[in-house]
Amino acid sequence: MNHEFYIKRCLQIAKNAIGISRPNPSVGAVIVHENKIIGEGFTSVYGENHAEVNAVNSVKNVAVLKESTIYVTLEPCSHFGKTPPCADLLVKHQFKKVVIGCVDSNSLVAGKGIERLKNAGIEVIVGVLEKECREHHKRFFTVQEKKRPYIILKWAQTKDGFMAPETNIEQKPIWISNQYSQQLVHKFRAQEHAILVGTNTVLSDNPKLNVRNWFGENPIRIVIDKELKIPKNLFVYDETVKTIFITNDMNSNKKSSEKLIFEGINFDENVAKQICAILYKHHIESVIIEGGTKTIQTFIDENLWDEASIFTSEKVFKNGVKAPVFSGKIVSEMDIKNDILKIYSND
Repeated sequence: MNHEFYIKRCLQIAKNAIGISRPNPSVGAVIVHENKIIGEGFTSVYGENHAEVNAVNSVKNVAVLKESTIYVTLEPCSHFGKTPPCADLLVKHQFKKVVIGCVDSNSLVAGKGIERLKNAGIEVIVGVLEKECREHHKRFFTVQEKKRPYIILKWAQTKDGFMAPETNIEQKPIWISNQYSQQLVHKFRAQEHAILVGTNTVLSDNPKLNVRNWFGENPIRIVIDKELKIPKNLFVYDETVKTIFITNDMNSNKKSSEKLIFEGINFDENVAKQICAILYKHHIESVIIEGGTKTIQTFIDENLWDEASIFTSEKVFKNGVKAPVFSGKIVSEMDIKNDILKIYSND
């Protein structure tokens, strides 16, 4: 049986859960009987069915499950949370074989699901397309293993390397990339848990930081506002989305409400590290840094980033605000009409 073929299918359908399953990982599951796929599923919204449950529920004749193999991108859970353990479900249906992409590093699972399956007499194969499965679950693994969110840097720059002109007369964004790139950015936002910007970006652009040109939930807004000088009539205060303000007032959390949260840090040391600790405290598993050069460079200088998406247009400014300076490995490149998108990883 071609295990890689079916794990690839698991990865394909697991993408449907990105942005909706958090804080649960976006798992994909495929059930195969006599070399034929008879069931599929991916993780539902938090509190509802996991991928394995949805896959089992999609099978019309459950009697054949004891003669079937189930493929999953991540080790089946073995603990009670919002839902019962998936490992117990697989044992209940007496699956012949379970093929797993990668082991769950969550201390509540971490091999316990595999052990439960083996103790029930089920054959277990682990590590099929492990690298690809870990890459798919990169947000989940970063939170589990590094105790911080997965960090994506994002900016648009001109052909001559500027992010913005020297002055912005109107309080609205000056678009560098084209409309197709802008729509893709909204897709990116829908996939991630939060979006972060600095004070100057808010003051100059008055951004909404939401998902308007794509389907999905708006990300949590993170706003660095050291002196709390952003006027309350700007969009970041509209309470349409949960917004966390990072300030230098250590007692600022007393001002917090359900939608507007204030967190204090010491701006004289390790700003990016402190912000990551706050995001981890709020169970945020991924964040796009969309701020200006100063904000993005802060995370680069502290080496706190995992991925960078850089759009380069054909426009030329000749002078203005220079794009951040960094180094990384190009993992993909694509043309978006007259823009070029390069995605880098931090190796």
